[in-house]
Amino acid sequence: MGMGTRARAFIGGGITALSLAVFSATPTWAQELVGQPTDGNIGLQPAASPLKVEAHFFHDAILMPIITFISLLVLGLLIWICIRYNKKANPVPAKWSHNTLIEIVWTVLPVLILVGISLFSFRLLFAYHNMPTPDLTVKATGNQWNWSYEYPDQGIAEYVSNMLPEDEIASRGMPHSLYRLAADEPIVVPVGKTVRVLVTATDVIHAFALPAFGLKTDAVPGRVNETWFRADRTGVFYGQCSELCGVDHAFMPIQINVVTEAEFAAWVASKGGSMTPRTAEQAPGGTVAQVAAGATGAPTASEAAVPVAAPAQPAAPATAPAVAPAAQ
Repeated sequence: MGMGTRARAFIGGGITALSLAVFSATPTWAQELVGQPTDGNIGLQPAASPLKVEAHFFHDAILMPIITFISLLVLGLLIWICIRYNKKANPVPAKWSHNTLIEIVWTVLPVLILVGISLFSFRLLFAYHNMPTPDLTVKATGNQWNWSYEYPDQGIAEYVSNMLPEDEIASRGMPHSLYRLAADEPIVVPVGKTVRVLVTATDVIHAFALPAFGLKTDAVPGRVNETWFRADRTGVFYGQCSELCGVDHAFMPIQINVVTEAEFAAWVASKGGSMTPRTAEQAPGGTVAQVAAGATGAPTASEAAVPVAAPAQPAAPATAPAVAPAAQ
């Protein structure tokens, strides 16, 4: 193959790569669906929580420009070297073997780029760990192959969430695209509230992942991991287990219904729960250890420290009660 043909091939490849980069940086023509995958879409799902908004910024404004610039720079250097330093254009090869300045540049410049990326990366990582005071807690447990949920703050006992069968998707008039996404017993949370999610598993490692909220947390047996989200709109949002966990891994959807506070209160009542915490330890902001211990029936540290009450005795006259009445 002649030199001209090779040059045209490299230039054609460069144009193709540039076109792909420009296309990927522009919005897709497909109508994006909120809370679920969109056919023909090549970007991230629309953000529905502050964490995902920050993740979008990190990806779209920081990573993509840097990646595109580096890819085009390397492609341009390859094309230039192939044209300028081939045997026909450069019949007498150079005798030097290295260039100190170039070696310093290609060592220092990537380090500076990575340091720049890390500044934004650490900021996003801190946001994920800097959870505000939670308004409610949901305990999510991965099983082979479904999820179970518990609301310790509202006194809702653990219930199991399974994937809706394909025929039931059709009978409910739901689009077929929701097959393997829709669940029969979803998580229900109020809009605009900080929701702490305690994630664990009973058998093997699973992963609690929901793209619209930027959630992805491993569910590890014998361990409780923590994440959080705050939905900024009502709607139905879908995710899936994203850790290969066995033969039915593809049948572990996660569905979160974000509703108004009134609708959430009605749902809590339908589950036999209460919007008023039963004890102070079950109020929003209770410790992970308290929730985890409650799931196993073990006493918490504060419960263990309280002595068992003695049988009631006739009260002696006193000017003030010995124990303050419990707060109502």
